[in-house]
Amino acid sequence: MAVFAISYLYTDDPGGRDRHRPDHKDYISGLADQGVVLMSGPLGPTEQPGALIVVQADSKSAALALTEQDPFRIAGLVAEVFATEWVPMLGRLAKEI
Repeated sequence: MAVFAISYLYTDDPGGRDRHRPDHKDYISGLADQGVVLMSGPLGPTEQPGALIVVQADSKSAALALTEQDPFRIAGLVAEVFATEWVPMLGRLAKEI
């Protein structure tokens, strides 16, 4: 399996994200419990609103398919989503992946 960094850029609807955040977190947590999501979190406060989700998947299309049932995507809160294959090589976390 390969590792992919999935990037979300959010729409300008913080209230919508607030309403759907519990379901979004449950969905991502479920994927983490399955060992699919390796780590996830929002972008920093000085960045455009968005998130980074690091996943293991067989292909880029499979990685993107994981996001299709995310409540944030279903609610139209993600303006852009893209996946980039990533090869972790150095650092503590690279040894665990």
